[in-house]
Amino acid sequence: MEHVKRAFDAVAAQYDAQRKYIIPDMDGFYGAAVWAADWPGKDPSILDIGAGTGLLSALFLEKFPLATLTLLDISDGMLEVARKRFAGSPRVRFVVADYSRDDLPGKYDIVCSALSIHHLEHGDKQQLFRKIFRALSPGGIFVNADQVEAPCDWLSRKYLEYWDSFLALAPIDPGELESARIRRETLDKNAPLLDQVRWLADAGFSGVDVVYKNRTFCVFVGKKGEDDAV
Repeated sequence: MEHVKRAFDAVAAQYDAQRKYIIPDMDGFYGAAVWAADWPGKDPSILDIGAGTGLLSALFLEKFPLATLTLLDISDGMLEVARKRFAGSPRVRFVVADYSRDDLPGKYDIVCSALSIHHLEHGDKQQLFRKIFRALSPGGIFVNADQVEAPCDWLSRKYLEYWDSFLALAPIDPGELESARIRRETLDKNAPLLDQVRWLADAGFSGVDVVYKNRTFCVFVGKKGEDDAV
C-alpha cells in the first residue's frame, strides 16, 4: 500500500476541491452511505477506514453530532487535511495505519469507508471484511461506498465511457485531471459487486444489500447480528 500512500499524499491539498468533479452524483453517493447507517443511540462509536480528508466522517458527524469518530488512513497528508477540518472537535481522533495489514483499533457501532477499499487486492478485501466484522459491536453496521467492477467486459467499457464523459466536463486543471485518470488506471483493483456481497456474507454479515448504484459507484451494507460471536 506504500504506492497508494505516496499517490494520495501528493494530492491531499487538492482532493476535496476535485471530488464533485471526479465522482458522478457525489451527493447521492455519499448521502446513501450516511442514510444506510442506522444506530438506535445518539452517540455511536464510528470508525472511518481510508478516511482521507474526512469528507464522509463530516457527514456522519452531521447525522450523529454526539458520535465518537476515529479516522484511519495510511496517508498522513490526507489526515492532516482532516485534522484541520475537525480542529476543535474533541470527539474526533486520527490514526495513521495501513488497515490492510494492521489491526483495527477498538470496538465500534458503525464502520464506514468511502472510495478506499477498492485499492486492495481481492484477497486483502476479504481479510479486511473479516476484520471489520470482528471490530463491530453486536448489532453494528458496516457501510462501504466504493467502486466495483462490472460483471462482463462490455459493461465494464460502458461504465468507463460514462465516467469519462463526466470527467470531460470537469472544470479542473488538465494536469490534475490526468493525474486522477492515472490513479484510476494504476491504483484501482475493483472487484465485482456480487463477489463483494458474497465475501461480506462469508465474513459473517447479515442483511447484506446494495442501497445505491450508479454504474461503478456503489454503496453496500451489512450488519453484525446481536447474537454473533465477537
